[in-house]
Amino acid sequence: MKPAERRLRREIPALRRHLTMSTVLALLGAGLVLGQAELLAGLLADGFAGRGRWTGPLVALGAVLALRALLAWARGALAQRAAAATKRDLRDRLTAHLRDTGPRRLAAGRHGETATLLTRGLDALDPYLTGYLPTMAATAVVPLVVVVRLGLADWTSALIVVITLPLIPVFGALVGLHTAQRTARQWRLLARLGGHFLDVVAGLPTLRAFGRERHQTRVVREMADAHRRATMRTLRVAFLSSLVLETVATLSVALVAVPVGLRLLDGALDLRTALVVLFLAPEAYLPLRAAGAAFHDSAEGIAVTERVFALLDDADDTNDRNGTTDADPATAPTARLLVKAPAPATVPEARTARLVLDGVTVHHPDRAEPALADVSLTVHPGEHLALVGPSGAGKSTLLALLLGFVTPGAGRVLVDGTDLAALDPDAWLAQVAWVPQRPHLFATSVADNIRLGRPDATDAEVRAAARAACADGFIAALPQGYDTVLGEHGAGLSAGQRQRTALARAFLKDAPVLLLDEPTAHLDPESEAAVTRATAELMRGRTAIVVAHRTGLLPHADRILTVRAGTVGPAPSRPAAADLGGLVRS
Repeated sequence: MKPAERRLRREIPALRRHLTMSTVLALLGAGLVLGQAELLAGLLADGFAGRGRWTGPLVALGAVLALRALLAWARGALAQRAAAATKRDLRDRLTAHLRDTGPRRLAAGRHGETATLLTRGLDALDPYLTGYLPTMAATAVVPLVVVVRLGLADWTSALIVVITLPLIPVFGALVGLHTAQRTARQWRLLARLGGHFLDVVAGLPTLRAFGRERHQTRVVREMADAHRRATMRTLRVAFLSSLVLETVATLSVALVAVPVGLRLLDGALDLRTALVVLFLAPEAYLPLRAAGAAFHDSAEGIAVTERVFALLDDADDTNDRNGTTDADPATAPTARLLVKAPAPATVPEARTARLVLDGVTVHHPDRAEPALADVSLTVHPGEHLALVGPSGAGKSTLLALLLGFVTPGAGRVLVDGTDLAALDPDAWLAQVAWVPQRPHLFATSVADNIRLGRPDATDAEVRAAARAACADGFIAALPQGYDTVLGEHGAGLSAGQRQRTALARAFLKDAPVLLLDEPTAHLDPESEAAVTRATAELMRGRTAIVVAHRTGLLPHADRILTVRAGTVGPAPSRPAAADLGGLVRS
């Protein structure tokens, strides 16, 4: 049994109940198998001997067959319920993991693979949960019961069954190892295909502009063909496995049947006993044959389970936020699921709070050098701080720290003396307005996009925020004005219009802390001047940190800091705007 299977059975309560019920039903089924063999052998033996009555045994045999059918239906119904509960549990865990993952880390993830995992991937667990597990329960019970009854009827036949039974799992395991490797490759190709296809669809305008859409069509076709070939190779191995198991089981039954027939002809065995042996011998091999076939059907589900637990165990913000490390790698995954996070501290009033970075160092997984290295910084209540410096120096990372989107590898982020990691993130973010470099707009109306921070805002408040952000002009020109429904990612608006819509969000939210990542980006000079005036008015009486690549907002800053190569230092003290230009664009 693979570690992922053991963990699945250990951590999913519905699966443990399913295994218990399957074992009980398998035990009842084994009893019915014995009863059916006894009744059928008695009927045939008495019929050949020309004695006995048929009505009672036939009614009893019919009842046994009906009970077996009822047990099969109950086993299937319970398996379906257990499968639904297990997939729901895993989906809940995955979505909770994604919800708790830091936004920057989440944005860097493989969205196509995650979407495939949550949909098609988890559905691949059905054969494992509805076929393989119930069959394994029957494998543990039925052969043992049958062998015991055969030993009481004819010990030589029971000995042959005991010797030949292990051949089926041995051959099944030999083929199964090969199947598991092929199935894992098949799943990787499917996840890669899903991720690449999502990426191609999202970037289709760019591909069309550069004339590369036909090339990507060929790439997607080649990836689909690779997945098809991997699937066909896996199916060929599965069919070969079924052939091997059926052949071994048939030969094993023949090894029992031939000696029984010869001894019956010699008179060393009575007809009733011979029939009981012949009826029961195939039943001993049947669960093992079914388990072998079900294993290959469930191999993809097992590969998906490994990927699910690998994603849940990924070193993410859960450990960082709780301030814990895994002492024992063998038990760490379970411990992370069971440890209850401490209650968050009360969030200070942001309007009067002092923001402090105390020796903060941040490492990104894809970079050797730290994004921020031992940065210490204090932002006083109501202070307007401007950050300048070249692209990639760490300015956006510094804002992400204050948002709680990034957890420092060393040092602390303090809000009025309280570690940000100990605060309720929702309560803290309710007091922060953020405008990123590339604001995300949703496929809903313009008004609802502006209301993102204040869903209960009135239409008049939405329009006032849009006017403050110089966005009311282009919104009024849209087909339905503020009720115009945008496409995905704000399709239908230019880059500057998306930026001003995001600014309107910040105006409407009216938060005491402002984090602005180049708020005047993508604007023409006239709009930039208007937005600069409005932003300067918005900053008044609030704590504001502005990342600036242009000089428009710098005169409104109380302090200007330069960020270079992950370090923060003072900028030239109040130079002229012309001198600042070179610094900002460096």
